[in-house]
Amino acid sequence: MNGFKLAAMAVVLAAGFNSLGAYAQNVIKIDGSSTVFPISEAAAEDFQKLKKGAVKVTVGMSGTGGGFKKFCAGEASLRTDVSNASRPITAAEMAACKASGVKYIELPIAFDALTVVVAKNSPISSITVEELKKIWEPAAQGKVTNWKQVNASFPDRALKLYGPGTDSGTFEYFTEATVGKAKSSRGDYTASEDDNVLVQGVSRDQGGLGYFGYAYYAENTDKLKAVAVSAGGKPGVLPSEKSVIDGSYVPLSRPIFVYVNAEAAKRPDVKEFVEFYLKNAGKFSREVKYVPLSDADYKHALDNFGKGRTGTAFGGHNEIGVKISDLLKRDPKE
Repeated sequence: MNGFKLAAMAVVLAAGFNSLGAYAQNVIKIDGSSTVFPISEAAAEDFQKLKKGAVKVTVGMSGTGGGFKKFCAGEASLRTDVSNASRPITAAEMAACKASGVKYIELPIAFDALTVVVAKNSPISSITVEELKKIWEPAAQGKVTNWKQVNASFPDRALKLYGPGTDSGTFEYFTEATVGKAKSSRGDYTASEDDNVLVQGVSRDQGGLGYFGYAYYAENTDKLKAVAVSAGGKPGVLPSEKSVIDGSYVPLSRPIFVYVNAEAAKRPDVKEFVEFYLKNAGKFSREVKYVPLSDADYKHALDNFGKGRTGTAFGGHNEIGVKISDLLKRDPKE
């Protein structure tokens, strides 16, 4: 092959590489929480239609912790652009991002009513936070195995538990809200990062009890029954948009988030996608049965994104009962 042909081939190969490289820049990578997944998936689908295929948005579901591992990865090529999170970034994850030079913008997008569920025809209709602690605390492992051990009025039936895996933000939030310490849980339960697996497990088990984001319950009301939760001697409250907004569904209502890589946010495709997401987050949240933030909160979040306001309002730890309007005003920490 003569020199001209070799040179021509080199030009073609270079052109192909550049084309592939340009195409890769138009892929927006999202991963993380299975709870946030339905909202981000709705945003991705509508945005891709709007862009008529010019931008591809991929949405993974490896759990909040698994998502942050990718988001803060040391190797830039492995990182995601956006991380779905059902709880705030932790101190360890903040340190991992800092070590990798990853700055991030924290954006609350909706409220979730973390829902305790049983099979549709289960006699259980109400449970206290204290009883949930009795069921899920580490000391219950291998010991609390029957509903009657929890409450004498409950049926004499084997207790089978279903819940998120340890990489899940839902797991962390639920254990902190009920047991009193994040990740403090018995280990003898059926665990999955895929909430649909948990739905199937509980719905087929008359002694089953599980928990996950409200959207997965709302999509399966023909198979599942939500259990009213009570705390401090107050009457049990069922999860709903009203009970989340009026604050009566405490401690199991929580804000959910997306975290955007600040460097990725400089790309026009990512910037446009995130702005589109925030402007339509209320609609997407309602579509998948979550509780939208107020219009003022979405506007504030959009302003924070536009200013590139990096860091977290939580400082590496979770908070129960936080107001979105308050955290959006806080000075973020990195």
